[in-house]
Amino acid sequence: MSIVPISEIREVTAITEVERQRICDFLQGAVYCWAKNRVSEWFALRDLMGGSNFFWNKTPLIILWDKHKMTGLNDDEALIAAAKDAGWLLKRVVANDRRIFETKKDGLVRKYRWSGDDGNISD
Repeated sequence: MSIVPISEIREVTAITEVERQRICDFLQGAVYCWAKNRVSEWFALRDLMGGSNFFWNKTPLIILWDKHKMTGLNDDEALIAAAKDAGWLLKRVVANDRRIFETKKDGLVRKYRWSGDDGNISD
């Protein structure tokens, strides 16, 4: 694991493995951009996705919103539930990264920060 301190990672259900991989790849790209351009700054899912104005359409994350919308939730409820799922997937992405990330809770939000340790990734 590359999260310090190590903490629980929950499974996101009712999506296919292909969908999970697409979402994780998308989030991994966002993490790489953040770590490269904002070294030592804390981030959460909402930071990577443009805050509360992020539009899920045309991204792999729309699958999570659709999943919750199909259960009968209204738009706001579906967005909150999908964001929780996306947060668990982000945590998995960060935990599986070769680099070392610190983590902390800030209210209800999980935040991460690259420690500067690249896990011996060669350029």
